[in-house]
Amino acid sequence: MAGDKPISPFWSPGRHLDRRPFLQARGAITGSLRGFFAEQGFVEVETSVLQVSPGNETHLHAPRTEIMRPDGSRALRYLRTSPEFACKKLLAAGETRIFEFARVFRDRERGDLHLPEFTMLEWYRAGASYDAIMADCVVVIARAAQATGIGTFSFRGRTADPFAEPELLTVAGAFERFVGIDLLSTIRDGEGNRAALAEAASGKVRVAGDDTWSDVFSKVLVEHVEPHLGQGRLTILFEYPSPEAALARVKTDDPRVAERFEVYACGVELANGFGELTDAAEQRKRFTESMAEKQRRYGEAYPLDEDFLAAVAAMPEASGVALGLDRLVMLASGASRIDQVVWTPPANEASSET
Repeated sequence: MAGDKPISPFWSPGRHLDRRPFLQARGAITGSLRGFFAEQGFVEVETSVLQVSPGNETHLHAPRTEIMRPDGSRALRYLRTSPEFACKKLLAAGETRIFEFARVFRDRERGDLHLPEFTMLEWYRAGASYDAIMADCVVVIARAAQATGIGTFSFRGRTADPFAEPELLTVAGAFERFVGIDLLSTIRDGEGNRAALAEAASGKVRVAGDDTWSDVFSKVLVEHVEPHLGQGRLTILFEYPSPEAALARVKTDDPRVAERFEVYACGVELANGFGELTDAAEQRKRFTESMAEKQRRYGEAYPLDEDFLAAVAAMPEASGVALGLDRLVMLASGASRIDQVVWTPPANEASSET
């Protein structure tokens, strides 16, 4: 707006001095977390950024580029949205405990909690249940808080004690508690009944004519459930409905839900974990359906990584999680925005300072 004071670049000494305490906190946190994984017998890996497929989730968007081969021909490549495909190939290769501080990229994302390029901390345990990965997350978050000496996380008026016993809440329980919706009654044979959920959500969210079951689910989750999570302490939201399984396996004792969980603090999603799917045919089916929906919505679809699907069939039973390192550093350092805790924020973008 006219009259606004120009914002100096991140590399100006004055602005950098203001940001430096957050960046020092980032270093302390990454050092502490590397120590945790070393204690647990993990191997740190570094996987490639350029991928044949960046991921096959409907609403994730990846930057694309080309590589030139020695003969001058060109091949389309994508910047990864996650190191997941590569890490699972390493599980198939025989690695049993791995972690990575991975640079990842996502188009259409920018805000106080989103950057187009960010760091994802991802780790996997072969032969472990997803309960073990949940427990890891609690320790990792507490270690981050210990590294900075912060006692309470705070964001937008919400607080959470990172050392308190976390709240364990099923997705179905959250929908019942906060919205009065019987979510599981709208699922049968792994499919969501769009009409049933739309009726249950009527008057609570705006339902468009072309919304799918997953669209309605996401609207209710974002508008009515997430704001209540991670208040006073961490919340582990688990047993996601099977239509939202993504790369997680469905529970054998209740096929309406999957071994998927997310961790929240102060209403902020920090981590997304799975009991990993090892059925390549089922994974192919899910990817194919997701890419058909992506084509319908956005006019584009990403190829399937056939090498990854082959690795899924060969990998052992495992569990894993992706944690947004920048978000964790933001909460553990007391920053108010994610771009305060990265060494070089996106260039040539306006950003309010607080």
